[in-house]
Amino acid sequence: MKRVIFICTHNSARSQMAEGLLRHLAGERFQPYSAGTAPTRLHPLAVAAMQEIGIDISGQRAKDVREYAERKFDYVITVCDQAREACPIFPGARHQLHWSLPDPEAADGDETARLIAFRQVREDLAARIRRLMEGADP
Repeated sequence: MKRVIFICTHNSARSQMAEGLLRHLAGERFQPYSAGTAPTRLHPLAVAAMQEIGIDISGQRAKDVREYAERKFDYVITVCDQAREACPIFPGARHQLHWSLPDPEAADGDETARLIAFRQVREDLAARIRRLMEGADP
């Protein structure tokens, strides 16, 4: 089983959605985690966007990347530019990838407009995760 950690700044949306997507899509083939360099809370619109496709991430929590400092990962994937700069080194990680995704929390507008931004990030993550699972360069 391959271990994957998704890292963003707040561990509130992008990395949380990625963790939930990989868990849902890969089953037992991958063991997903997520963490943040400055964790805050799980964003309710991230939960809503995932619920739309039948994935419940409401039980996940924001975690500090330092909680995983001693663990070995096959993939360390940063999903925002700030996390890439602040991410600690994970010795032994076979692959370190960077997926530069827009922050859906920064979207303007009412809740409906903001939810669209979360959906777009969700779909981008799903496509990248499928490529990762197929062994291609995501």
